[in-house]
Amino acid sequence: MHWDERIEVNPSVLVGKPVIKGTRIAVEFVVDLLARGWTTDQILAEYDHLRAQDIQACLAYASEVLKSERVYVTIS
Repeated sequence: MHWDERIEVNPSVLVGKPVIKGTRIAVEFVVDLLARGWTTDQILAEYDHLRAQDIQACLAYASEVLKSERVYVTIS
């Protein structure tokens, strides 16, 4: 599964932030929950319309974005 099967970017939804398709749940929200120590099971219990594949897609999206990030260092 590729993240774009479950993640969409639509300017009409959350000002174009990437969200889980068919929801208003932002990728950054799911990643933040995981960073705060929530388990996949806890997220699925709280947001019962989500699937484990949605959470995995959020992580795959975040990974791809971070891989494409460029860091520029100024040497003085």
